[in-house]
Amino acid sequence: MPTTIRIAAALLINADGQTLLVRKRGTQAFMQPGGKIDAGEQPAQALARELHEELNLHIDPEHALYLGQFSAPAANEPGCTVHAEMFQVQVDGALSPAAEIEEVCWIDPAGDGGLHLAPLTRDLILPFYRASLATPA
Repeated sequence: MPTTIRIAAALLINADGQTLLVRKRGTQAFMQPGGKIDAGEQPAQALARELHEELNLHIDPEHALYLGQFSAPAANEPGCTVHAEMFQVQVDGALSPAAEIEEVCWIDPAGDGGLHLAPLTRDLILPFYRASLATPA
């Protein structure tokens, strides 16, 4: 049975509707920012902590819109499955990499930005975001 990694991750959206992807140092795949949920930690609190560590971004966990749970093969840990608690967060202004993040990139959700994407991002999160844009409010 594959090992499951529980994470909290963000679909960060800017005013132009672009989404931010990050690439960790020493890896190739771009993915949503976020990270592992510590024991006893609530997913929204884990997300706020990870966004601060990775991007120096301060968010109020109460303002993170919960999108649901998504699972896919882990991009950087062979044989593992990542189980993500996903949140949508609106952001303004520039974000820069910190901690283990080597690169950040804003992409139009209609495509892949020409990037190598993690399975969770490529197969689930971007299609989910595209579908939400196509559905009238």
